[in-house]
Amino acid sequence: MPDTDVTTYPSVTVVVATRDRPGLLERAVGSILGQDYPGAIECIVVYDHTDVREFAVPAGRNRAVKFIQNGHRQGLPGGRNSGVDAATGELLAFCDDDDLWLPTKLSRQVALLADLAVGAVSCGLRLKGPGIDTVRVLDRDRVTFDELLADRVMEVHSSTMLVRRSTWAAAGPVDEDIPGGYSEDYEWLLRVAGHTAIGICREPLVVVNWHGGSFYFGRWATIVEAQRYLIDKHPELARSRSGMARIRGQIAFALASGHRRTEAVRELAAVVRLNPREKRVLVTVPVILGVISGERVLRMAQKRGRGV
Repeated sequence: MPDTDVTTYPSVTVVVATRDRPGLLERAVGSILGQDYPGAIECIVVYDHTDVREFAVPAGRNRAVKFIQNGHRQGLPGGRNSGVDAATGELLAFCDDDDLWLPTKLSRQVALLADLAVGAVSCGLRLKGPGIDTVRVLDRDRVTFDELLADRVMEVHSSTMLVRRSTWAAAGPVDEDIPGGYSEDYEWLLRVAGHTAIGICREPLVVVNWHGGSFYFGRWATIVEAQRYLIDKHPELARSRSGMARIRGQIAFALASGHRRTEAVRELAAVVRLNPREKRVLVTVPVILGVISGERVLRMAQKRGRGV
């Protein structure tokens, strides 16, 4: 962006919810404060029901850091909502405590928000972790509500999102009632996309620390409950047969992995009726038959930078 008075740029608040990851957290905060964006950046670090641990940050013009506790329900959704409650910026963004922003992220995204028809912007990302280093960038300039009904669109990651305050107000806060916080980002994105198309910056501007969601290993019952909650909350998901097959395929896989085989078979039959080509059918059948465990299938998928 060209040099000019910083008052011409909207202020940005970046919320980083965290719990017991000090080294990675400091790296994430440093990448936020190190943006080349000329406007003011406020970073709010939200400790999730643990003691607040302030740390030294590099001083810079128009840069500020606040350290607060999560005053909402314990978990990532509550942490993000607490951060927004304390935010003063005109624009809102999120960064996971183990992710990293490249220096041009905000400059590129704020430029796209000059289009008043766009209320939210995402960008490409780079997945980096043990055995994985790959770039994911969408080949289009917008992601619509109907596209998100049909597919999760993993490139629209929570750490890539920048939204106007009006978008946050229209969509509402992150849902703290979703079981285990599972799919909380996708549920919120559905509400955002229901209000505005999501603009896409076609550059990989976020490095996502890929550990594949190991937090959910073995929590199969929570996944089943959360995905059923999602379907109940968003009946519009039924508009996309492939999208509904994807979600119910995840339910079938989690049921099979949790040794609830009879339920898994019934769920899988519904998936086949919705979309016989749904890829989760092929990975769920061996789990139902006991040929392989759900944990092993998940690890194999994660090595390719994918989930199930």
